[in-house]
Amino acid sequence: MKSQSNQILRKMIPGIIFGFLVLLAILLVGDLKQVGRNIYEFDWMMMPAVLALTLFNYTLRFVKWHYYLNLVGIKNLPVLTSLKLFIGGFPLAVTPGKVGEVLKGVWLNKQTGLPVARGVSVVVAERISDGLAVLFLSLAGVVVYPQFWPAFILVLVGLLSIVVVSQIRPAALWILDKGANIRFIKKIMHNLREFYEGSYILFNARATLTAVSLGFVSWLGEGIGFFLILKGLGLEVNFNLLAFAVFVLSFSTVVGAASALPGGLGAAEASIAGMLGLYGISPSIASSATLLIRLATLWFGVFLGLLTWAMSPRLFGLVEEKDDPD
Repeated sequence: MKSQSNQILRKMIPGIIFGFLVLLAILLVGDLKQVGRNIYEFDWMMMPAVLALTLFNYTLRFVKWHYYLNLVGIKNLPVLTSLKLFIGGFPLAVTPGKVGEVLKGVWLNKQTGLPVARGVSVVVAERISDGLAVLFLSLAGVVVYPQFWPAFILVLVGLLSIVVVSQIRPAALWILDKGANIRFIKKIMHNLREFYEGSYILFNARATLTAVSLGFVSWLGEGIGFFLILKGLGLEVNFNLLAFAVFVLSFSTVVGAASALPGGLGAAEASIAGMLGLYGISPSIASSATLLIRLATLWFGVFLGLLTWAMSPRLFGLVEEKDDPD
């Protein structure tokens, strides 16, 4: 597992470099001098509350993660170990297409014996339930700004199709049986069946409703955090600004995920800054807000994940067991 972990680490490097370039681009687009002044004048008393709301998001998403693990048969994994594996997955978001998150299935396999493919189904279910949650959060904003309807409908139909198809068990098993006769699929058929069995459990109506409800509340927390950032930058506080902040952060999360770019880098930032412009916010304030919210969400999570890796390197296969007394 150590070699797999090291390979993922190497794949993270381009994402981190790209992330730095995106942050630099934000500064330049918003006028470096003016953005610097906005950051300096920002009410930093807002930031502890913003980070607390980010942690609120992570906490509810962890509840969902642990709930999913119970559904796929992991009953005795210590909560602290489960939490470490959950937080340890944050840096994997900056790998291309988030493919690094497959490593969470490997970690679960090492700790519990759960087949890797079934562990990967947990990761996929997390992403789809989060996607549905932020879509529903952004619904009101899409009604106000109908130019976003095509993207909204496309993503919604795509996510719901995955959920619905997974529950049509006879059809899914028929497809798997037919696939077993195809040479290049036959080799991975066992993994495909494990992945499907996990998905079938995780996408049933009750589990999906529970997960999306948790996601709705958790991502609402980050939306409120974005509102506090706009407040700290001096914008007039009212309900419309709050609603718009939640919409912007939710819909930009969808755009970033749909882009398949590492951590949604570039796509999410452009969406946030662009949609803020719809509200009449100046480019410098939009760039400042984008920079601050991404630091308080994506990069804060990456930092927590890397810190968790450093504290428990053996758990994540970063060192051989004999090399680490932890």
